[in-house]
Amino acid sequence: MVLKKGIIKEIFAYEILDSRGFPTIACKITSKEGYSAIAMVPSGASTGEREALELRDGDTKRFNGKGVLKAVANVNKIIAPKLIKAKFSVLEQTKIDNFMIELDNTPSKSKLGANAILSVSIAIMKVAAMVKKIPLYAYIKKYFSKDDSSKYILPVPMLNVINGGAHADNTIDFQEFMIIPYGAKSFRNACRISSECFHSLAKLLKKNGYNTSKGDEGGFAPLLKDAEQALSFMVDAVKNAGYIPGLKNDIGFSLDTACSELYNNETKQYTFEKALNAGIKTKEQATISSDEMISYLEKLSNEFPILSIEDGLSENDREGWKKWTSHDGKKIQIVGDDLYCTNPKIINEGILKQWSNSVLIKLNQIGTVTETIQAILSAKKAGWTSIVSHRSGETEDTFIADFVVGMGTGQIKTGSMSRSERIAKYNRIMQIEDELQNKSIYPGINTFSFKKNNKIKK
Repeated sequence: MVLKKGIIKEIFAYEILDSRGFPTIACKITSKEGYSAIAMVPSGASTGEREALELRDGDTKRFNGKGVLKAVANVNKIIAPKLIKAKFSVLEQTKIDNFMIELDNTPSKSKLGANAILSVSIAIMKVAAMVKKIPLYAYIKKYFSKDDSSKYILPVPMLNVINGGAHADNTIDFQEFMIIPYGAKSFRNACRISSECFHSLAKLLKKNGYNTSKGDEGGFAPLLKDAEQALSFMVDAVKNAGYIPGLKNDIGFSLDTACSELYNNETKQYTFEKALNAGIKTKEQATISSDEMISYLEKLSNEFPILSIEDGLSENDREGWKKWTSHDGKKIQIVGDDLYCTNPKIINEGILKQWSNSVLIKLNQIGTVTETIQAILSAKKAGWTSIVSHRSGETEDTFIADFVVGMGTGQIKTGSMSRSERIAKYNRIMQIEDELQNKSIYPGINTFSFKKNNKIKK
């Protein structure tokens, strides 16, 4: 009789704090061989309507109702006993994830909580790699990526340098302004370029009298008047750092406009609330239609070296998405985040109806590693790109660094060149690159599924 490897011996969940000082859940799993790992689940501020439920206590006497003791109890009192009793092995990732999905038996994982389920799911995968005695990224690639090549694709980072929207207390309505160092020769080189541009931007903002306080994801949060001003500062900062913005040069830009936050479902219009409240725009200037938003995004991408725009329209403006993608999908990467919420079923619908050409991947939007992998594989099969992403409420857990390398998506969003919970992911990928040496590829511009003649506004 062959003994089953990786039998789960212990599962223990507990409450920790995320990067914003709010509670989240962590889970430690130990196998009978003595291998153990901890998974920490992040939390989002700007969330999609179709995200799986992040279970909170609602007890206003603890953490203003944001405690996660219910989720912790669901792991320790419901999930753990059943998984241990069933003698599951950590090598049975798909079976375990499906078992937890069925145990919850709700469309949004609202009974047990997606945060509770995900803490177990990620920890299972970490311990499984230990049982197999290979690095986590290698375990993911070998058993889940459906990629049998000998090379590992490292991600091109989308590095957040200016925060706005729900991630910063300033006057900018768009949520993230990012640089993409696709001209780098390696991931380590990309981090150096990013750091130099980030600190160049800090000097430029200070020189022009703007504050350099940070938003949730480590980017600067100055009181700028609009996206054009933010992007202009970015162009100058890149140049001052000694690099050239634009296609076939060194650095491109990316936006996360988070337009679901700006959309009125009844009027079908978008309102730049921050600019309106600050007196930067009049009511007439601040409110625009879906077509006008598409035109505005096209104008920005024509004037600046923008390669990618995420959530350029509301998750409920699906006809707008289809129109935008048919018009600009061959020129830029059009990324759905709130639109899909890492849900394979919705992604497959989007593929069929051509809502976008790319999808953002956030594990806690769907709640299991298995479903997240399904989302990536669906996008890949359709010829779409996938961007593995952090959340605004992050932890020091570096799982997504191994995950993005293992799945070979070629792109990652994990914050700015400040805040240790963001830097931890960059450091981990650099460590992986050092381990792989000539077995890794930094894809650069080839990670995008389009070609574009980017021009810088003179």
